Amino acid sequence: TGERWGPYPLVLTGGVLAVVFAVLADPEWGGFALGAVMALGALLRLGGGGRLAVRRKTTDAVTLAIFGIALMAGSLLLQYPWLMPRFGR
Repeated sequence: TGERWGPYPLVLTGGVLAVVFAVLADPEWGGFALGAVMALGALLRLGGGGRLAVRRKTTDAVTLAIFGIALMAGSLLLQYPWLMPRFGR
């Protein structure tokens, strides 16, 4: 069944742990951890994990990667506000 599910149990478990960390300890780094788990899931899915027939692997990998990178970038901007670009100031 591991081949059938692919990286989804890893992403689900890591996502739950990252959300728990964000709630109990540090929201910024919890968000970063959630983004990292999603990006890892994208790499695993693109590498051939899972036989999900509803969508193509490329669609899953790109979606997971975009959301994962966006979460990591957003959490870094929350942690380090000086990284935020300043337009028109």
